[in-house]
Amino acid sequence: MADLVAAVDCGTNTIRLLISGPDGDVVRRQTITRLGAGVDRTGRLDPAALDRTIAELAEHRRLLDEHGVEAVRVAATSAARSATNRDELLDRAEATLGVRPEILPGDEEGRLSFAGATAGLDPSRGPFCVVDIGGGSTEFAYGTTELERVLSVEMGSVRFTERFVESDPPEPEELVACLSVAEAHLADVQRELPELADVRTWIGVAGTVTTVAAVELGCGVDEPGATHHFELTHDAAEDVFRTLVTEPLEDRRFNPGLHPDRAEVIVGGSAILVAIMRSLHVDPLLVSERDLLDGLAASLR
Repeated sequence: MADLVAAVDCGTNTIRLLISGPDGDVVRRQTITRLGAGVDRTGRLDPAALDRTIAELAEHRRLLDEHGVEAVRVAATSAARSATNRDELLDRAEATLGVRPEILPGDEEGRLSFAGATAGLDPSRGPFCVVDIGGGSTEFAYGTTELERVLSVEMGSVRFTERFVESDPPEPEELVACLSVAEAHLADVQRELPELADVRTWIGVAGTVTTVAAVELGCGVDEPGATHHFELTHDAAEDVFRTLVTEPLEDRRFNPGLHPDRAEVIVGGSAILVAIMRSLHVDPLLVSERDLLDGLAASLR
């Protein structure tokens, strides 16, 4: 067993690094690079977004060397799955990190998120459903001690913002579009995963969920521990949604619970969150800071 292992998640909105050892996290870092900016419209990764991402991966390489990490797993998710020029990302990332990213299918993304989010939870709280709202897709992963069913749906904070949100603050019809499209996707989810009716504990992971929880709690973006295993009620999520969608972008940037670089896409993300809580009758949602990144790291041990 390696003393230290590392996982890198090249997400649609955020690039993240976890270096962990037998006694817990050594480095946990996330940077918003918007790798998936424009992919929904053009089908290609934008050169500037690629440059931002590779610059962040170079910093990851420095940290890996500093800590002497040899066991590394690198994953790319929705943006890379959708982009016709994904090989440019894979080639440049491999040249920078020394490890070629894996393009995770949606079901594998859901499996790893489930493993990360449910680790350490009492199985008697199951069945669980882990909801991973990303920048380009949302995964629903169901099971108790291990994953039983998973479904990936093409709705995410970046994708919905670029498709539907043009005004600042958003117009009511733009919000209706976000919610109605999400509800249509969720009708499919209910048909495909009838097991969701049996869920005892809903778990929410990734930036949209943790941000809404941080806004509700009034904690800063540099206090991730404050949101871990916080129970976000449906009413609280609706209140935060109403606050975020009525503020102009510049005001949202100053919210202490909201990273300024996430302010532009949080409307699309929070619309997806409230649609899920409404359509699937989720109340409360257990917020987890442990997710896909932790599942990737655990797979190396």
